[in-house]
Amino acid sequence: MQRRQFHHHLAALSLLALGGCGFAPRQSPQMPFKTLAFNGFGPQAVMAEELRVIINGSQTTRVIPELTQADAILDVLADSQERQAGVITTAGQIRSLSLLYRFKFRVRTLAGKELLGPTEVLSTRSLSYNESQALAKESEEASLFRAMQRDIADQVMRRLAVLKVS
Repeated sequence: MQRRQFHHHLAALSLLALGGCGFAPRQSPQMPFKTLAFNGFGPQAVMAEELRVIINGSQTTRVIPELTQADAILDVLADSQERQAGVITTAGQIRSLSLLYRFKFRVRTLAGKELLGPTEVLSTRSLSYNESQALAKESEEASLFRAMQRDIADQVMRRLAVLKVS
């Protein structure tokens, strides 16, 4: 019990120290429109949910389902994951994989005015591979793709934040 209290006190002191050094939690970028709708995501698109959470976490913008009610529309032009064999031994065994996440989009108004032309954001990772550890590598691959989605969602947010709406 005393050990748990010690850890709670240590955590509280750490937060106080961080607050004193100017540390602040990262804020979502502020976008120049109040509502945004997505167009072109598949029904179970993980990237749509990733973006929705970040955008709705901002102080200025909400994702809404109705295109006709949105100040801006994010059109999805490509949302894909690819995996390619990187290093292959002379015996034909794969020793590394290259993972690629590609997200291409544009932003426009309902009237069709382009706020951001077609923009592609890529993320790549390398993954060592061994057939004897295939199950563990599948889990690692899924984890890497999730991290890549978060990175791309952050990059999309930065691009949305600098748009000019007139």
